[in-house]
Amino acid sequence: MKTLNLKTAEEIELIRESALIVSKTLGMLAKEVQPGVTTLQLDNLAETFIRDHGAIPGFLGLYDFPNTLCVSPNEQVVHGIPNNTPLKEGDIISIDCGALKNDFYGDHAYTFPVGEIATEIQKLLEVTKASLYEGIKAFKKNNRVGDVGYAIQNYCESYGYGVVRELVGHGLGRVMHEEPEMPNYGKRGRGKKFADGMVVAIEPMINMGTQRIKHHSDGWTITTRDNRPSAHFEHNIAMVDGKPELLSTFAYINEALGIETEEELEFKR
Repeated sequence: MKTLNLKTAEEIELIRESALIVSKTLGMLAKEVQPGVTTLQLDNLAETFIRDHGAIPGFLGLYDFPNTLCVSPNEQVVHGIPNNTPLKEGDIISIDCGALKNDFYGDHAYTFPVGEIATEIQKLLEVTKASLYEGIKAFKKNNRVGDVGYAIQNYCESYGYGVVRELVGHGLGRVMHEEPEMPNYGKRGRGKKFADGMVVAIEPMINMGTQRIKHHSDGWTITTRDNRPSAHFEHNIAMVDGKPELLSTFAYINEALGIETEEELEFKR
């Protein structure tokens, strides 16, 4: 049986440092996500920003991925490759970003609207982000992996959305993807038990329609099977004294976009 790679307080702080570089990168990009901008332009901005902050892009070259960002518009779920296609008014774009500093990774994601978007798509974004915090609440002492998955699944399916099964969150540390896997579905009381020192990436990937997905021939791009929109939000969380503590933040995004929210307050020190 695989053992959990528990982190010391010092290691958690190093992961926080990397996670916050990603948070600041996403905050910088928030102002750049506009109609007419290409995802390759966003990718170049992110690479420069990460390197200027003393880190290296966590995704670039990882499993031979060719870029700094995974950028997934509209029906793309995750792992989209940046290109020269301009974003359009009404699009949504999921941006997943990683940074490596002091031998530890940060890794999280946010789905941005491009200009004005349809009300039903805005609802998908709101529910997916809210489900992330529902999952984080369940990452606590005496709970198990299934409790987090159940919280996300139950919340999203109550709105009629599809919860992707094949793609999951993960542990995080010196390696981008560590144990345990963190599915966005599950049964309460099942799976590995949580312990202090665990650091995980919880990342709901939620579809407006079917939960089913399609893998494309480039080896990376994944879309919804019915070509309806998909949203993706991700945070890095440590368990400290039996409770979830956010290592990443959407505060920089909120500041850039003028969003006022207290959704992260209960997970701060």
